[in-house]
Amino acid sequence: MEMEIRVRIAPSPSGFLHIGTARAALFNYLFARHNNGKFLLRIEDTDVERSFKEMVEIIFDSLKWLGLEWDEPPIFQSKRLDIHKQYVNRLVENGKAYRCWCSQERLKGMQDAARNQKTDYRYDRHCLNLPDYEKKRMLESGTPFAVRLFIPEGKTSFHDLILGDLTKEHKEIDDFIIARSDGRAVYNMAVVVDDHEMRISHVIRGNDHVPNTYKQIIIYQGLGVEPPQFAHLPLILDKDRSKMSKREGAAAVTDYEKQGYLKEAVINFIALLGWSPGGDKEIMQMAEMSELFSLENINPTNAIFDLTKLRWMNGEYIRMTDDNRLVDLIRPFLVEQGLTTNLWINSRWTWMLKFVQLMKERCHLLTEFGELGKYFFVSNFLYDPKGVEKTFKDTDVVSKRLEKWAAVLRATDDFSAKVLEEQLRALSEEMAIKPAELIHPIRLSLSGVTGGPPLFEMMELLGKDDSIARLERAIVFLSKKQM
Repeated sequence: MEMEIRVRIAPSPSGFLHIGTARAALFNYLFARHNNGKFLLRIEDTDVERSFKEMVEIIFDSLKWLGLEWDEPPIFQSKRLDIHKQYVNRLVENGKAYRCWCSQERLKGMQDAARNQKTDYRYDRHCLNLPDYEKKRMLESGTPFAVRLFIPEGKTSFHDLILGDLTKEHKEIDDFIIARSDGRAVYNMAVVVDDHEMRISHVIRGNDHVPNTYKQIIIYQGLGVEPPQFAHLPLILDKDRSKMSKREGAAAVTDYEKQGYLKEAVINFIALLGWSPGGDKEIMQMAEMSELFSLENINPTNAIFDLTKLRWMNGEYIRMTDDNRLVDLIRPFLVEQGLTTNLWINSRWTWMLKFVQLMKERCHLLTEFGELGKYFFVSNFLYDPKGVEKTFKDTDVVSKRLEKWAAVLRATDDFSAKVLEEQLRALSEEMAIKPAELIHPIRLSLSGVTGGPPLFEMMELLGKDDSIARLERAIVFLSKKQM
């Protein structure tokens, strides 16, 4: 019978879902989809002091926003404490673990001594070697105890599906605690129990977990159960190859949504942080990634997070997005920026479609539709100082040219971009000047900036009355500038 592929992502609700965890979730998801398996979610919330209930919903929302829907109800580790205890007791009963009554003071003294002697700290197995009567007395007196895993002599080896064959000598591993004195299993023990009970076939996670993997395999062996296969992903570094900063990829997934990134672009981008489908292909939808994904194509060397590339990719996705959906996507940003209202957008849908068609070539973020196209919604903008200095320099000449163009607009009945361009070229010919000598001051008058979408399409969208009013405003500005 063929093994069912079952993978999981197991975030802790101690903070937001960051890019590193999002990438691990995506690779698990793609691996499951490619192999017709199951993608599961487990919330590792046993660390009461560092777990926050509100973060659970944020993690759920972040995964859903990315399109990473899990296939079974999520598992909460905190609801499985009794199950963890059963497995801990099993290890103790089988002689694979033992109780430790050592006080914090004694342990600290040993650690300080090791530090002073510049040697690695190792627990001395004091409690393992206590006489049986002493152990019985301690148990009967109710003295709190932790539980330590007994590390046998030898070594642990495993084949990592990304990193290859790995080995660690047991003399480098301490008899580590698997259950605290309050009875709660620690991370490595709880993970083993839950992965086993969830029938996880493959554990795909960051390579910072390799030290944990050796410990977990020893626990699996102590329990007499087969461990899953392991695949450890490369780290994600900043462009300068340092640890990711909050400014770059360490930001939360929710931050990217707020900054105006499309989920398709974020998913596509993080998929390429260590994985390649082969060839030069970079733009891929989720279905295509699922079809092409394999662990063999993950590069074990660290991946580089390039925010410039993410912005470029987001721009590509903006241009690929259906205009109706794009209006819906930019809507909350336009409202938040105070440029319009939902009611206005709904009543001017055709106008909004033309707006996104004009602006989408220039925008890399959803927020930029409002930032770069603000003048489509407001007319009381300031003129760009550098533009004024360069384009409005000869105030008298510019003012007369704007007046002539305003007169042409008042007389025209056809306000289409094609006709407007023909009329401007005719006027420039009549005035014996280059079209650019009209275009530049007209653009600054209508938008307050020196760049933007094609002028005549912009004017058509602004409309006749608004275009004339803005020209008149600029003429007044120039007259005051002359004084």
